[in-house]
Amino acid sequence: MLRNARHGKILEIIEQKEIETQEELCEELAACNYSVTQATVSRDIKELHLFKVKGVKKRFRYASIAETEGGISDKMRALFRTCVLDFRAVGNLLVIKTLNGNGANAGVVVDRLDYREVAGCVAGDDNVLVVCETPEGSQVVLRRLQALVKE
Repeated sequence: MLRNARHGKILEIIEQKEIETQEELCEELAACNYSVTQATVSRDIKELHLFKVKGVKKRFRYASIAETEGGISDKMRALFRTCVLDFRAVGNLLVIKTLNGNGANAGVVVDRLDYREVAGCVAGDDNVLVVCETPEGSQVVLRRLQALVKE
């Protein structure tokens, strides 16, 4: 119960404030009467699938994927549109080229979309390798992702 409440508070904090470091998040939680260690916050960040995006006031800030009934949030769609440079399908594989440092962000979006044609994906610094079950499936995923970028 305490963990779920803490997770909810973390999501609330990062939605309201630009939090750049785990230490800052620990301080914010302490101000809300949550006694946590940096190790606990680190685990929470992993469990909540938080990631860093460019901040307005700070260089980077933590962000989350707010699941919606349609798959991914508008923020994640915008992030995907902004960071994806190109797609290339080769057989049952799909390579997504991204801006430097954004491969993981794009990979999270692909994972969250949960396309049945996708067996899995591996993200690098500036690319994502998407493995589809069939070459036809990679073409279907390619068209869907291209449409997502054009929205």
